[in-house]
Amino acid sequence: MVVVVGIAVVALFTWFAFTTVWLWRNQERVVFQPPASETEAPLPAKRVEFKAADGHELFGYLVAPHGAQQLNTVVIAFHGNADLAAWLVPWAHELADRAEVAVFVPEYRGYAGIRGVPSYATAASDARGALDFVRGMRPARTVLFGHSLGTAIAADVAELMAPEVPTALVMQSPFTSAREMAARMLVPPIPWLWRRISRVHYDTRAIVARLESPVWVAHGTRDVVIPLRMGLQVFAAARRQGELLVVEGAGHNDVADIGGERYWQWLSAAVTARARVADDVARRVARS
Repeated sequence: MVVVVGIAVVALFTWFAFTTVWLWRNQERVVFQPPASETEAPLPAKRVEFKAADGHELFGYLVAPHGAQQLNTVVIAFHGNADLAAWLVPWAHELADRAEVAVFVPEYRGYAGIRGVPSYATAASDARGALDFVRGMRPARTVLFGHSLGTAIAADVAELMAPEVPTALVMQSPFTSAREMAARMLVPPIPWLWRRISRVHYDTRAIVARLESPVWVAHGTRDVVIPLRMGLQVFAAARRQGELLVVEGAGHNDVADIGGERYWQWLSAAVTARARVADDVARRVARS
């Protein structure tokens, strides 16, 4: 019996050590998974060049509503870890025409043929560059959208904008934090070491709890990548809540398809309906 217990303890320690070392070495490979494809956008879109905060050369797609003379609202849409900016162009066209807003979909380094290796630090620099690019357009309102990993990147950008505030932070299939996502894949003791071994510091739930912008969340009930409970927790933690959309039967990547008209009404409201509220918040923050 003592031998069996000893073997079990050694096996547990070995697994603990292995998973800790594996996570330390491979965390960026888990978080960032660039597709091998360099697919062009399936619909026409203006490809624009911009630079990350560290000067790295990037590109993205800018989609404006048909016949638009002035871009009052720009939505910056950050895609997920195994996605490409080009693949979001049809979605951007639908949103632009429905809500009469411009949509900018930036690409990350290491994706779509852009040189470099993606990481937490480079993604932050790339996202900051996207924000600076949109600021140069001087829109009256800026909305931040993210899907999956992009929700955490968008949340970080929202906090970076201070003392400004985005018109809204809109999140599709968000996760609570990188630490809790790691806990889903690995043994429970790993989170105790998270601060020591992690280079990925996303904590969306903490950010929305102090954000002055309305937070909108959509999530599918059959999401096996990021469970619905995480989306519900993010929305519940938001200091200013927009609207929660739970799509029955939707998984991680088909919320828009399954949600249909309900989804597009929710999204259009998210990027337009709270503009006046966001403007009031911005003025209040500026005076404080």
